[in-house]
Amino acid sequence: MANTYQLIASHTATGTESSYTFSSIPSTYTDLLLRISSRSSDIYNEVHFRFNGVASSYSYRNLYGTGSSVVSGSDSNNELQGNAVQALSNQTANTFGSIDLYIPNYAGSNYKSTSGDATQENNGTASQAMLGAGLWSNTAAITSIQAFPSVGSFVQYSSFYLYGIKNS
Repeated sequence: MANTYQLIASHTATGTESSYTFSSIPSTYTDLLLRISSRSSDIYNEVHFRFNGVASSYSYRNLYGTGSSVVSGSDSNNELQGNAVQALSNQTANTFGSIDLYIPNYAGSNYKSTSGDATQENNGTASQAMLGAGLWSNTAAITSIQAFPSVGSFVQYSSFYLYGIKNS
């Protein structure tokens, strides 16, 4: 990783967890990168995000690829569904999906945009890759980020890393 990335906080689930929140995020960085390696306790795969505990004023557009088809989706006034698919309980055992959510200018006074990618790891035919972009229509600096599956929980060993990025 580039030397401009600094680990702010990390967490690994020791059991099932319904969500994980990074709180007290300092405003000393230019951008944020959230990295998650997760598996769901359910057969539904979306991970949602909330900034500062606020559950409204989000919009997103995602593009999913399954290897055999491509699907796009969008929504507004929902939790930010930030480019987030994860491995499912009925897929290859002990595999985890990967999520990267990039948040530029998170401490600025403009609306907050996001971009990211995710993969659902599976040694079968149901794997997915996803690219997306989101917008939080709020001018507050982001001081906390909550990640939670839309159904079920994160399973043991799901891991969460938050990096601060400085311009140099």
